[in-house]
Amino acid sequence: MLWRSVAFDVAMAIHVCLTAVLAGPVVVFMPRHRALAVGKWWARTTLALLRVIVGLEVEIRGRENIPQGAAVVAAKHQSTLETFALTPELPDPAFVLKRELTVIPFFGWFLRGLDMIAINRAAGGEALVQMLEQAGTAARDGRQIVIFPEGTRRPVGAPVRYRLGVVHLYDRLKLPCVPVAVDTGIFWPRDGVRKRRGRTVVQFLKPIPPGLTREAFEKTLRQRIEAASAALALEAQGLPPEAPSEPEPGAA
Repeated sequence: MLWRSVAFDVAMAIHVCLTAVLAGPVVVFMPRHRALAVGKWWARTTLALLRVIVGLEVEIRGRENIPQGAAVVAAKHQSTLETFALTPELPDPAFVLKRELTVIPFFGWFLRGLDMIAINRAAGGEALVQMLEQAGTAARDGRQIVIFPEGTRRPVGAPVRYRLGVVHLYDRLKLPCVPVAVDTGIFWPRDGVRKRRGRTVVQFLKPIPPGLTREAFEKTLRQRIEAASAALALEAQGLPPEAPSEPEPGAA
């Protein structure tokens, strides 16, 4: 129902504001692990609001593939939902995000306390340098660098537009990359207010080991994420799965 979606949006906005106002001025002085505990609490309570108000529950699959140390996590981006559904699952995530978010009063302070990877997208090539430098620091601290390879939310079934940022991270950091597939866009579309009740899935896939060429890595990552996300979308709509395609490079 539309009213449930609107009620959740209002509740989430209030929850964000209260958390940011109460915790924002404090977390910048906290050790990161304590600030992260606040962030994970916020994510879990927001997911609880979504479940209670809308009737939409998030199922996490492939927890055995969640990295416990430094790694790149490359997630399909269909909805606002995965931006906070991933946070409670990862030990110490460092999200790649636009720097403009960190200057928002209170909320931005909260993000700075979490030591996220904030880049200035308007800086062109310098933005890539910023990302790689900050990601290198995060990797040395054993954190999981979370990036959305398409850079923005894409509707279910939209043409694929992977950017090169994730390829540069993989090549520079020499870390395994864990692809993440979702069907969140079926239940919480990018456009509009209405959200569907049901069970949406966030699936951690088999890690891609370091050492592939840039071309082989990009092809492997894209094939794994897109095939799994398409399968989840069919499952969410009650449709039969498609026939399996040929194995991609690096699948062994």
